[in-house]
Amino acid sequence: MKTKRTWAEKLAGAKDLPKIGRVEGKMTTRWGTGTMVIPNPLEVDELMKQVPKGKLVTITELRAALAKKHNVNIACPITTGIFAWIAAHAAEETKGKNPYWRTLKTGGELNPKYPGGIPSLRRKLQAEGHKIVQKGKRHLVADYERALTAL
Repeated sequence: MKTKRTWAEKLAGAKDLPKIGRVEGKMTTRWGTGTMVIPNPLEVDELMKQVPKGKLVTITELRAALAKKHNVNIACPITTGIFAWIAAHAAEETKGKNPYWRTLKTGGELNPKYPGGIPSLRRKLQAEGHKIVQKGKRHLVADYERALTAL
């Protein structure tokens, strides 16, 4: 029987990444044309670790930094989000130094899939001076744009 991999193993396990390819087919409708990188999960983790206390970043900024690093048009939005989620869980599992709660979804929304869910993220962000507002089922950092940091 195969044993379940830890979050840290998942984070470190993508030896064949990053990969660069062309944006083709149905993807062009949503993402345009050009080139795209599927990043290595460790790259996403390293970017998330760069966000200082009191500052924020969204998946959009992570993707832009990855695209710039690899000299492509875009970074894959799906894998970048998945790898941020893996990095968050690996940090929680290993008591690592990744302040994952500072990485928001596009539009300043808290990611309920991160460890501890919304209650934990709310506490951590409020402790760093951010105000959390609820809009319907979504929880957002108020005026998150003012706290964004460059990567």
